[in-house]
Amino acid sequence: MSSQENPSGNPRASARVRPAPETLFRKLPSINEVMLGRSVAALEAVHGREPVVDAARAVLARIREEITSGLLDERALDLALSGLPDAIEKQLRQELKYSLRPLINATGVILHTNLGRSPLGETAIEHISQTAASYSNLEFDLASGARGKRDIHVERLLQRLLHEETQSPQSVQVSTIVVNNNAAAVLLALNTLADGGEVIVSRGELVEIGGSFRIPDVMAKSGAVLREVGTTNRTRDSDYERAITDRTRLLLRVHRSNFEITGFTEQASTAELSALARKRGIPLMEDLGSGALFDLRAVGISGEHGVLDSLRTGVDVVTYSGDKLLGGPQAGLISGNRDLIARMRSNSLFRALRVDKLIYAALEATLLAYVRHDHDAIPAVRMMRLTKEEIGKRAEKLASRLAGQKLKFEIVDGESLLGGGAAPSSVLPTRILAVACEGLSADELATRLRGSEPPIVARVEEGRVLLDLRTVFPEQDVAIVDALTRIAS
Repeated sequence: MSSQENPSGNPRASARVRPAPETLFRKLPSINEVMLGRSVAALEAVHGREPVVDAARAVLARIREEITSGLLDERALDLALSGLPDAIEKQLRQELKYSLRPLINATGVILHTNLGRSPLGETAIEHISQTAASYSNLEFDLASGARGKRDIHVERLLQRLLHEETQSPQSVQVSTIVVNNNAAAVLLALNTLADGGEVIVSRGELVEIGGSFRIPDVMAKSGAVLREVGTTNRTRDSDYERAITDRTRLLLRVHRSNFEITGFTEQASTAELSALARKRGIPLMEDLGSGALFDLRAVGISGEHGVLDSLRTGVDVVTYSGDKLLGGPQAGLISGNRDLIARMRSNSLFRALRVDKLIYAALEATLLAYVRHDHDAIPAVRMMRLTKEEIGKRAEKLASRLAGQKLKFEIVDGESLLGGGAAPSSVLPTRILAVACEGLSADELATRLRGSEPPIVARVEEGRVLLDLRTVFPEQDVAIVDALTRIAS
C-alpha cells in the first residue's frame, strides 16, 4: 500500500477501514426472519403481529440510517443485531404508551393552561368513572320514563348557587347552559343575541388570549358586527351610550384575562353599564373568562369579581370557564336571564357545542362541593387556600429527607400565581424550595426532573430550580424526593 493509500503510515489504520455499506446491508435480516425469533414471537403473542412488525421495521430503519451515515462498523452492527429483540421491545413500549401523561406541577401556577388547568377532585373522578362504565340517565327522565334534558343535571345545582343568592335589578330567574369551553359560550351567546346587529365593546377590552382567541374574530364568526368605543386606556359609560343605534343588539364587557392597563385609565363600571342597558332596553353580557363561584377575597385576592357579583349587579348574561377558578372540567357556562338562555338553548349551534356525559358528571360533582361548602374537595380552590406557613413546613420536611445528597437547598419566600387568565396581577405568598445539584446546571436539573417518572415540571430562575409545593399534592412529595435522589446519585 502506498503512502497515498494510507496517509497516516500506521499499519493499524488499514485494519480499521470500514467495509462498504452494501456489505453491512447484506447482514441485515428480513422482517420475516426477525419475526421467527423466539423473543420476538413472544412479543407478538402479547402485542399482536402488526405492532411488532412496525416496531421491527422502525428499528431496522434506524440501523440502516446509522450504516449509511458511517456510525456503525461491522463489530458494532453485530452487537446491534444481537440486541435486536430488546430494541424492538423498547420501540414497542415507546409506541404503545400513552402520550397524555400525569405529571407533578411544581411551578406554583395553579391554573396552568399547558398542564391542563384545574385537577379534578376525588368525588368528580369517582362520578366520571361510574358514569363512564355504565349507561346513565343523561337524557332520560326516570320519573316519567320519557326523554329528558341533559341540562337538568347541573341546572338544579346552579339554581341553588346563583338564583337563590342573586338579587338582580331585573328580578328575573337565572338559568344556565353548558357548552365545551368559554370560547364556545361567547360564540353561542353572540350569535343568538346579536347576529346581524352591532355589539358595543370598549377598545381596551378587545383581547387576545392563548391559542389566538381574539374577541373581534369570534364576533365576526358569530355574525355580529363589532362597534368599538372609547380608547385603549379610557372608556366611559357615555361612550357606550353615544354609540347606541337602532342596530345595537348587545353591550359587551370582556375580562382582561391576561394583562392590565395601569396609569391614566378609566373604565365604566358594571353597575353603570347595567343601568344603561336597562334604560335603553339592550341586554348586557359579560365574558368573565374565569368565573369564580366563591369570594376570592377569602384568599387575599381583591378586584376580581365572580359570577354572583356580575349577576347581582344586573348583568343579563355571564360566560365563564369550568376549568379555571371554578375548579372543574373544561366547559363553558352561560348563566343569566332565563328567557335569553332559552333562546341560546334553541339555537342549532348549541347542539354542536354541547358537552358529553363525562363533563356533566365532573361538573355536577364539583358544583355539589360548592353547595355543601366543601371547598377543600376542589383541588384548585384548596391550593388557593393554603397558607405560606403550611407550604413552608412541607418544604422543610422535604428538604430534610434529602440531607447528605449532592444537592444544595434553600427555602425562600416567593409568589404563586393563579394562572389561566385569572387575576393577572394577583399573587399568593408562598415558600419555595430552591434546589441546585453539584455538576448540573439549573436547566440540566430541570430537564432531568421532566424526564423522571412521573415527570416533574418546575421553574428555573437565577440559576436555580424552584419547587413551589402549593401545586404539588402532598402524596407526590415522595416522588420528588425519589427523583432528586436518583439524579444526585
